[in-house]
Amino acid sequence: METLFQRSELLLGADAMQKLRSARIILFGVGGVGSWCAEGLVRNGVEHLSIVDFDIVNPSNVNRQLEATSLTIGQSKVQCMKRRLLEINPKAQITAIESRFSKETADSFGLGSYDVIIDAIDSLKDKIALLLAASRTDAKVFSSMGAALKTDPTKVRVAEFWQVRGCPLGAMLRKRMRQAGTLPAKEITCVYDEEVLTNKGASPEGRTNGSLVHITAIFGMTLCGLVIQALTGE
Repeated sequence: METLFQRSELLLGADAMQKLRSARIILFGVGGVGSWCAEGLVRNGVEHLSIVDFDIVNPSNVNRQLEATSLTIGQSKVQCMKRRLLEINPKAQITAIESRFSKETADSFGLGSYDVIIDAIDSLKDKIALLLAASRTDAKVFSSMGAALKTDPTKVRVAEFWQVRGCPLGAMLRKRMRQAGTLPAKEITCVYDEEVLTNKGASPEGRTNGSLVHITAIFGMTLCGLVIQALTGE
């Protein structure tokens, strides 16, 4: 039993841990939700993880994104995350992809080669493109809905994409897909929250919505937990 993951193996068993070590996972977006999901996956024994994000760490990320500190501002998010994940498990094979998923770039990611595809990106257009493309693969697909404008950790929920309720992002995704006549080819498991608050402070970035780390981290760790369940049968 490997010392690093002894507690995980005690609970899940050796067979489950081998499934986690051998699974190939790709995660799109390592921001407020995705960064915590990546952390949870590697701490649970996942060794083959590709992380995708085109952005750099900004000062406004520090309040909720795992890789964002006063020392990493201006650095590539995926490179910061890769360093962090390899500090947890030097044996892990972490592929950092500094790119943006879009309809135009979709074919470059080789989605069909993964066992699990996780969506934690913000752009509505790109999110739709990813969910549609991912649903046409054999991979298990998981997605984060909107994690901003929320403060109550007890209201985080899990549902299939078409059953998500009370989430403006989920509603907009479904509306756009219906209007375009392009629907997911299979079920997508989503993490969401029905709470929708309003900003109390003035936004220096126009339409930016406030978000808090205890909510984004719960979203990310819930995604991680769903992936662990799916891969191990727990």
